[in-house]
Amino acid sequence: MKKTSLFSPEPAKGWIPWGALAPFLLIFFVAAPVILTDEPFIRWGFVDNRGDPIGAYGLYAFLLIPFAITGALVLAWVTFVERRPLRTIGLTSSGGAMSFARGIAIGIATIGAVVAAIWAAGGYQPDGFASAFFAPRDLISIGILFLCFAVQASVEEIIFRGWLMSVLARKFNVALAVILTCAAFTLLHYSRGQEPLIAAGVFLFSAFACLWALKARNIWGVMGWHVGWNWLLATGFDLPVTGFDAGVSALLVKLVPHGPDLLTGGSQGPEGSVVCLTFFVGGVATLLWRLRNSAEVG
Repeated sequence: MKKTSLFSPEPAKGWIPWGALAPFLLIFFVAAPVILTDEPFIRWGFVDNRGDPIGAYGLYAFLLIPFAITGALVLAWVTFVERRPLRTIGLTSSGGAMSFARGIAIGIATIGAVVAAIWAAGGYQPDGFASAFFAPRDLISIGILFLCFAVQASVEEIIFRGWLMSVLARKFNVALAVILTCAAFTLLHYSRGQEPLIAAGVFLFSAFACLWALKARNIWGVMGWHVGWNWLLATGFDLPVTGFDAGVSALLVKLVPHGPDLLTGGSQGPEGSVVCLTFFVGGVATLLWRLRNSAEVG
């Protein structure tokens, strides 16, 4: 097994957890803020007894507070326990803002292309265009949701593609780091009764993000891509994102599912569609080919 420093070669001056322990530590980083905020969120009416957000304020709180705490925990762990620079988890200092902005644009374009392909295949029917522009409150909410998804998606990339994958690569090798990171990402996005196609899509989503980070040698671009993808999916078409409804009018076009769940994604939204699965298969294959050709991963 070839142990590798993915983003920057500096050694840790503190303690990096054993490879087998790292996924469990990640679960703690994710679960602790959820447990901490669960009771007050229920009391304040932000979430129901299942932990699903209620209304706009509930969704804002759900996306912002637990994820911000998780992000702070991981960054503090890297800084004070592992004692290594943040560039070693992909937060490099050069060109970050430009890569992040470019990633947002690519995320918007790719989810737009996936939704358009489902529409072209007969999976959606239009039911009004740009209705959010006639509802000022919804426009404000869409702007707030951009900030919320910027936190939520960025933190997910930091903890999975940044921290976990870099720890596993230092302890094992790159291939095993990618596989275990994808497995952990899929597990933490799993819900009871989830269809195998949905789980496969989540795994491939993570694989695509992992390979992007490896190719770029930082996580700025994939952070932006994840933000743009989630935000437009939640606000652009009045469709669910990972099973959640943002509760705002469509920014671009309201689409009504019209076809089998295999095509439309059903209650999961476009991410549960075979079209989206096909996109990620193609994306993963392309990135693997580019990585192999450039010989950037040993």
